[in-house]
This record gives sequence, C-alpha cells and structure tokens, in this order.
Amino acid sequence: MKVVIKCDHCGAPLSYKAGDYVATCSYCGYTTVLTHHRPFTLEHALLPFNIKDEKEAVEVVRGWMSSSFLAPRNLSRKAKFDEVTLFVYPFWVVPIEATTKFKGVFERIGTGHVEEGKIRGKYDWVVIAQRAADFPAREYDVPLRGKMPYDFTKIPEHAKVLNAEFGEDEAVERAKVEVVEHHIYLARKEVDRVIEHETDFKVGEVCYLHAPIWRIDYSYKGKRCKVLLDGAEGKIIIGDLPTLGLFDAF
Repeated sequence: MKVVIKCDHCGAPLSYKAGDYVATCSYCGYTTVLTHHRPFTLEHALLPFNIKDEKEAVEVVRGWMSSSFLAPRNLSRKAKFDEVTLFVYPFWVVPIEATTKFKGVFERIGTGHVEEGKIRGKYDWVVIAQRAADFPAREYDVPLRGKMPYDFTKIPEHAKVLNAEFGEDEAVERAKVEVVEHHIYLARKEVDRVIEHETDFKVGEVCYLHAPIWRIDYSYKGKRCKVLLDGAEGKIIIGDLPTLGLFDAF
C-alpha cells in the first residue's frame, strides 16, 4: 500500500511514485526529499512555459516539417498528430570545471609514438533526474539564461510534472563520468588511442531544475514518429522523420 506523505510546508498530500527521490507539492510548490532524513536545502528553478498549449506546439512541429529537406513535401499537411503531451522534466544542473591529463598513442603517420596532452573545460552539465528516461539529454541545450525560481502557479494544469529519482550526490557522480567521457572524445581528436588519463574536478553549487518538454507522437502513411520540443524556446530537440519514398512528394 502506498504511504501518504504530506508536504513539509503546507501539509497537502504529495503525488509521487515508487523510486522518487524528490517530490514537488502541486499545491504550494515546496520541494520535499522523500528518501533522506538529512537537512535539505536546494535551489529549485523553473524554465518559462512559452509554448503552453497543444495547438501552438503542433504548429511549431508543422513548421519544422515544412523546412526540413529530408521530409516528404506533404508531411506537414498529411501527418496525423496522435498524442501531444506537455511534460515537466526534472534535471540536475552541475556547474563543473574539469582538467584531464592524458597520454595517447599517435599512429596516423609512420610508427606510433606517445604524446601527452591536457583538456580543460567549464560546464553547466545537465543530468536528467530519472534513471530510465527515454530522453536525449546530450541533444538538449538547456536555456539556463531563462531560468527563474520555481513557481508552481506558472505550470499549466494539463502538464505532467515528473519528480527526481535520485539526489544531488548521484547527479554529481554522473556528471563527472559524462565529462570524462567527453574529454576522452576530445582527446581522441589529438591522438589515435588514449592509454592513460586522469581528471581533476571542481564542482559548484548544484541546481535542481524543471523544464517544459512537449512530446508529440504523429503518424504518416502508417509510420509512427516522435518529436521532442523545447517548451521554453520553441526549438525541436530531436525528431523522427518518415523515410522518403518514391511517391511521398505527391
């Protein structure tokens, strides 16, 4: 049986599911930790909802379809929009400075020889706060400049607000792993094979952020496709296009 947990601020029952780490009260907007008993302070931010209704989201996607040279010419007219849903996704934003020292083998010309190098970077690294989310986090350029303090009254009633499934400590560790992977990718542009690497980190104040993301499922000539739309800036994050067939342009 699901245990009723009340908001620490207003006493209203919290909406959550098994595995949630943080829940946000839909009545007062207060953020509550569900799984830890330690004192908890957190900067909770929200991105603006500049695309608030389904009709506007669909029009943005139709415009994207019309402008894509890879799409069938009639896609924007013939696509059937099956489901259009506004999700409010949770993210951890980890300010992190990283320096990676590496050794690698350069083999492109002649016999291989060892070279040393260094990759430095300063990031606001974004980690989606759900363990098995079907979300392309690396494709999402989070518009942090538009963030504001969390205000539940700014969220449309039809939006589905998702909670975080892990906390700040795990978010920082995930960010470190992903930054190292990114630095190794950059190092491989300088050497053919990385044989040693070590990274030093400096982590700033972590922010918990909710962002509006529209998921649009559509079908075209029996093919089902999905588009993710940034509800703050109106940009397509990622989108499927049906394969262009011989007669699709007519």
